[in-house]
Amino acid sequence: MPKSKTSAVEFALCIDGSEADLQKGKIYKVLPDESAGKSKHLRVVDDSGEDYLYPAAYFVKIELPQQARRAMLRAS
Repeated sequence: MPKSKTSAVEFALCIDGSEADLQKGKIYKVLPDESAGKSKHLRVVDDSGEDYLYPAAYFVKIELPQQARRAMLRAS
């Protein structure tokens, strides 16, 4: 069964809030981007509401319970 668009979305916890549009300890939506992964970056929807590339070392990918995942997707 092919993955739906929402199942391709991942989430990550920010562990380095040194960028203006990131907050340490906040969960962010990570969008699929193969080329970003090859350069050790993640495409993240940051606090500006836009998606940008950030170093993958700024984040730890996490699995959210289904209810939390749905809430995060509705909020974005």
